Amino acid sequence: MSGQLAATTTVALPEGFWSDLGEGTGAIALYAVVGVVLMLLGFYAIDFTTPGKLSDLVRTGRPNAVIVTASGMLSMAFIIVFAILSSFGDLAAGLISSVVFGLIGIVAQVLAVRCLEWITGLDVRNTVESERFAPSSVVVAAVHLALGLIVAVAIS
Repeated sequence: MSGQLAATTTVALPEGFWSDLGEGTGAIALYAVVGVVLMLLGFYAIDFTTPGKLSDLVRTGRPNAVIVTASGMLSMAFIIVFAILSSFGDLAAGLISSVVFGLIGIVAQVLAVRCLEWITGLDVRNTVESERFAPSSVVVAAVHLALGLIVAVAIS
């Protein structure tokens, strides 16, 4: 070492680092569970209220069913994300608001698509069951996304 001492570096973690990390990890896990459950409920609500078996249509790759389902899932994600953001770091409040707002969003989506079908005369069943792309599926998808954004922004 030719007369010089080797430099030593010490890395110190802030106080409470490990407990904060554990709490953050737990919060992520809880929000993920709530998000997945709400998205599943949203899917099955759309499936239940859409003529035909939407899950089978998605599984077989019907393009319109996939578009409608994907937009419904994105809509739910908007709602869940804004509910989490509006909780201001309070885990219990965030989880509760995510569940409540998510359920309201599911009901609003189902009602909006049924109203769209009634007002416009769209045949959602034939749209989602078609093996060919139907432009009306984009309208249904837009209703899902628009309503998801409206509910999400109303939360914040």
